[in-house]
Amino acid sequence: MNPLSGVRIVECASFVAGPSACLTLGQLGANVIKVDPIGGAADHQRWPLAPSGHSLYWTALNKGKRSLAVDLRSDEGKELVTALITAPGPESGVFVDNSVGRRWLAHDTLAARRDDLIHVRVQGHPDGRPAVDYTVNAEVGIPGITGGDESSAPVNHVLPAWDLITGMTAATGVLAALRERTATGRGSYVELALADVAAAGVANLGWLAEAEFRGGDRPRQGNHLYGSFGVDFETGDHQRVMVVALTEGQWTALQEATGTTEVFAALEEPLGADLKLEADRYRLRETIAAILRPWFAARTLAEVRERFDAGRVLWSHYRGMADVVAEHRSSTADSVLASVDQPDIGPAVAARSPLRWDGEYDGAAPAPRLGEHTDEVLTEVLGLSQARLGALHDRGVVAGAASAE
Repeated sequence: MNPLSGVRIVECASFVAGPSACLTLGQLGANVIKVDPIGGAADHQRWPLAPSGHSLYWTALNKGKRSLAVDLRSDEGKELVTALITAPGPESGVFVDNSVGRRWLAHDTLAARRDDLIHVRVQGHPDGRPAVDYTVNAEVGIPGITGGDESSAPVNHVLPAWDLITGMTAATGVLAALRERTATGRGSYVELALADVAAAGVANLGWLAEAEFRGGDRPRQGNHLYGSFGVDFETGDHQRVMVVALTEGQWTALQEATGTTEVFAALEEPLGADLKLEADRYRLRETIAAILRPWFAARTLAEVRERFDAGRVLWSHYRGMADVVAEHRSSTADSVLASVDQPDIGPAVAARSPLRWDGEYDGAAPAPRLGEHTDEVLTEVLGLSQARLGALHDRGVVAGAASAE
């Protein structure tokens, strides 16, 4: 299913937010042309790396795109990219970037060439200051409430969640602007700051309002789920599982599967609690966990799995990423994961779009080599002749896959 088939998007972005936005749009069928400087942008060799030395990070975020390598410092290179961004056509003129300080990519400069241009710019802070996921996460207070209570030091996260959410928000902005242009003929300039996404995220969860009413931050909870019951347990064969009981039904299922219904019922009156209520399960979380731990310690993971799956308990087994890959490699089931034969890397695990159309996943395409589509794009979009392309290559204005890196 390719609902965005025919839409052409030019991307001048690096790291996570902008590339993940365009990856998503490309997986919906858009023709994404990624513009990079000759030699690659700052993220072109970012870790993790394949044994060949090529970036697994860059190739994962740029699957299915076409790559154009240009000398972005030269006047000729700037003109080529500007012409590409503002090329005519009802489904072209869409630009996503995170450029800083490049006046020639400013919206008013580009819109002077095409007044219905859709331009989505990803920023760090709305005032132009730089930021990355790990700095804005610190600014909104997440590291201060992450981890256990044994230390007062902040605990950084590993997942660049705000980057990924910013990417999805940028993709939403592109789709909304396309809808606006279809309805009115007007272009749009949409600015999206990573710091705003993070602030909006914690505000939309009610966490900022909670801090204001508390007069301070919530206490750290370790692996306990805040405001309800959920925590990890170790099984008899030294595996770990996460168990969650958000609803009354989930709490009932957990009690029945572990044979503790009567035990917890007997505790309610002396403890002044109604464990059907989330607040009381949270208040007594350590007591509940202490009662349940021996049950897990007496059983293997396989026994826990059999009992919990049969009883529809909300739970999961802690796995390493290598375990996820091994399961994918051994499974014949259709899933969001796929294997692509990535140039310069070989067969690699990749993701398809998580959107399933009529119950089906779409395919996964490899990422291009840097500059792989330079000549193809300039011929197709700008109509450059072979002689003109040859001259541009000779002067080092553009590069193909053989020389771009």
